[in-house]
Amino acid sequence: MSYHFNKIEEKWQKYWAKNQTFQAKNDSDKPKYYVLDMFPYPSGAGLHVGHPLGYIASDIYARFKRHKGFNVLHPQGYDSFGLPAEQYAIQTGQHPAVTTENNIARYREQLDKIGFSFDWSREVRTSDPDYYKWTQWIFIQLFESWYDLEAEKSRPITELEKTFSSEGNSRVNAACDDDIEEFSAEDWKTYSEDEKERILLKYRLTYLAEAEVNWCPQLGTVLANDEIVNGVSERGGYPVVRKKMTQWSMRISAFSERLLQDLNKIDWTESLKESQRNWIGKSVGAMVHFNLYGETLKQVQGDGPAELVSASQPKISVFTTRPDTIFGVSFMTLAPEHDLVEKITTEDQKAEVQAYIEATAKRSERERMADVKTISGVFTGAYAEHPFTKEPVPIWIGDYVLAGYGTGAVMAVPCGDQRDHDFARHFDLPIPNIFENVDVSQEAYAGKEGTVIANSDFLSGLKYKEALQKVILELEKTGHGYGKTNYRLRDAVFSRQRYWGEPFPVYYVNGLPKMIDPKHLPLRLPEVEKYLPTETGEPPLGNASDWAWDTKNNKVVSNKMLKQVQHDEKGDVTPSGVEAHEDNGVYPLELNTMPGWAGSSWYLFRYMDAGNPDKFVSEEAQKYWENVDLYIGGSEHATGHLLYSRFWTKFLHDRGYLTVEEPFKKLINQGMILGTSAFVYRLEGENVFVSKNQIKGNNVQPIHADVSLVNASDELDIEGFKKWRPEFADAKFLTEDGKYIVGREVEKMSKSKYNVVNPDDICEDYGADTLRMYEMFLGPLEQAKPWNTAGITGVHNFLKKLWKLYHNGEEFAVSDDKASADSLKTFHKTIKKVTEDIEEFSFNTSVSTFMICVNELTAQRCNSREVLEPLAVLIAPYAPHIAEELWEKLGNSESVSTAKYPEYQEKYLVESKKNYPVSFNGKMRFTMELPLDMSKDEIEKNVLEDERTKNQLDGSTPKKVIVVPGKIVNIVV
Repeated sequence: MSYHFNKIEEKWQKYWAKNQTFQAKNDSDKPKYYVLDMFPYPSGAGLHVGHPLGYIASDIYARFKRHKGFNVLHPQGYDSFGLPAEQYAIQTGQHPAVTTENNIARYREQLDKIGFSFDWSREVRTSDPDYYKWTQWIFIQLFESWYDLEAEKSRPITELEKTFSSEGNSRVNAACDDDIEEFSAEDWKTYSEDEKERILLKYRLTYLAEAEVNWCPQLGTVLANDEIVNGVSERGGYPVVRKKMTQWSMRISAFSERLLQDLNKIDWTESLKESQRNWIGKSVGAMVHFNLYGETLKQVQGDGPAELVSASQPKISVFTTRPDTIFGVSFMTLAPEHDLVEKITTEDQKAEVQAYIEATAKRSERERMADVKTISGVFTGAYAEHPFTKEPVPIWIGDYVLAGYGTGAVMAVPCGDQRDHDFARHFDLPIPNIFENVDVSQEAYAGKEGTVIANSDFLSGLKYKEALQKVILELEKTGHGYGKTNYRLRDAVFSRQRYWGEPFPVYYVNGLPKMIDPKHLPLRLPEVEKYLPTETGEPPLGNASDWAWDTKNNKVVSNKMLKQVQHDEKGDVTPSGVEAHEDNGVYPLELNTMPGWAGSSWYLFRYMDAGNPDKFVSEEAQKYWENVDLYIGGSEHATGHLLYSRFWTKFLHDRGYLTVEEPFKKLINQGMILGTSAFVYRLEGENVFVSKNQIKGNNVQPIHADVSLVNASDELDIEGFKKWRPEFADAKFLTEDGKYIVGREVEKMSKSKYNVVNPDDICEDYGADTLRMYEMFLGPLEQAKPWNTAGITGVHNFLKKLWKLYHNGEEFAVSDDKASADSLKTFHKTIKKVTEDIEEFSFNTSVSTFMICVNELTAQRCNSREVLEPLAVLIAPYAPHIAEELWEKLGNSESVSTAKYPEYQEKYLVESKKNYPVSFNGKMRFTMELPLDMSKDEIEKNVLEDERTKNQLDGSTPKKVIVVPGKIVNIVV
């Protein structure tokens, strides 16, 4: 019977959908196991063969766990908000909801064709109001919380208000803004409600603040660092500048130490953990305050000693891990965006400083961090006072200092830091040497732990730790600083100037944010005519005609119910520049939307209880499923999604909504499947293409060709190429024996390189089971590997050979006869190896093991149910469609996914016989297979009675027979 894979696969995909075969239950007596893939974004391009790699691996493991008796949750959904759908809407005028729905339908079709065991009854979409209702709810909980550094826990803001009312804020140890002023309980009681709210905003876990952001004018939105590549937007390649904007932010920095320490509790790869450690960036050192000298260079360089600016003037605070090197400070560098730059720059330097700031704004933070070769900066004309020597220290600005890292200022020690040294050399600034036996002219990095500081009376002869402690004590004594642990992790900007995202459940009264009561959620996205920012620069929601909140009727109403107001002296106005009529309780709503990571930070918990209308997840469901046991996805999310998800999980745990503090127990990063690109070679300046092996010299231009126009022998379909690229319709092709051979190169699989392989085509030509097994066969899961369609036929032939094992010609032929010892040995050897491979996620070697098994069983002519029935179960996680068909043909009425996993029995691998070498006078003449449990006498008797022995003896009588059981037989004649 032929292997009609298309019919088989269609049949079983329909069966699984109709019978909800993989639907998980929340009240099972079985042990739970939660397998999850990273949330896919449904793009219009659909899937290529690189996308399903992680899904196939997770599906194999999910199916394996079901066979092992677990209640497996393996859900799927869509991260369906985002910039690509919005940009498509801008270009075509089509609503993002329409394109998103079309893209999802295409993704679902492709996913179903590959045969994944997803529980589709739990599907979630971040753009579904029933889903983002709970994203809005979580935002409100963050707004209504503060972080207690003493207890290392998030707590309700109402508790903080009670503390303020009873004792003020002097004893509150909270994660908060830096500009908090001390007040008493009496002071608090005298504050107006608006004044109290402004103070509370400085403590809330989500808060409004002016922040340096990556602004993309063409896209009209703020971009995250990971949305920028080489200084331009990843989407569209548009310029990105740094800009200050009032944004919603999340106080993730409060969780830095917990995020760092709890990495030890989870089973992630060390490289992934290290990425997060570096991103969090814990440093132990000191905060040092530098007072400012006079406002101008002239004042500082006057005849007399420079005068200090009054105590009310701002100071420059610097965090340093090496306060012991403070006597080596010869200048300071501020980030161009630092708040003090404009205030301290002298009149003579203003033009140069302003030009430098504008140039820096065009460079992304990543560019500035990565650029270690370029040395640039501008002197502000101002000076600071050294805390110990009282000498003037010149203040420069330089783009290698970032406003968002530390304090946005560094004390430059050119004898101890290479970058400071290069900067000083470039601008001819002093390089004082404070280290013993170190020649700083050699441009060596001198400030290493253990280096003795010699050239300072205060610290002379002290080593690193001694000097560090002495400086910190002196700083604290004089009020110029204190010891501090710092983190590189910054609070996360949470606003986006986009349409296609979650609306904030926020309205504004007198410029202050108020939360919509959760019982009135979701706040749905309004309809707009344009998806671009308004003509006045407001986000796209500024185009909505009905986007005001009626606090009396708790609903969205027309903007006509609002009246225009003027900016007051403080600048306190709503984001839309309008304020409510005093008598109608209608207020403007927030115009920004949430970023993509909002909905993807908690989706794992919604899958546990997807249909619950009353809670984002019930206590019962969360207690049963806890968190994700196995998470598979790309390493590119190490410092974005994974960090934010850990943050939200810890917060929700603190507030009692979750029982776990970590979202993902085990995490595996799948590698990338690379595309094998095809190139044609055009002679420069001519409309002539030369076949690969005909190229002479370097006067050719390689051009990508669509891989679908190239066969397995690298031959180009010339006519197809001409139709695909009409500009080359009249081109001449110099061939080799009538064939045009393309060049090949392994690159990232991408539409722009025309090397994308559509999984639909593979499923159509070879079947989904072939695709699944081939993707696993390509190499180790975590490594990148090239796709080569030519190699897929080997896996397809294997499946045909597997099918043939169960058939005799056109007849299904599986017998009830006992299997041979060899077949049992082959099968149990396979169980052992495949099981070990799955548990170690070594799927590529599993496929090889299956191939060996089928080859051996074929050679043994095995058709025994004793082997072939459990073999169908064993291979089912990898090739579920063929396994289901064979399982049904074997007489089973339920899905193979319900079958118990084959049990490995070591006894079948234990050797029961020995192939003895039989020697005569020490020379081996033949071998003889005998049971290993035979006695020496029985072995001797069997050997002597063998015809081959009689022929060797030729009638003579042996002088001696030497038998070593399990090893040899030697007959002495």
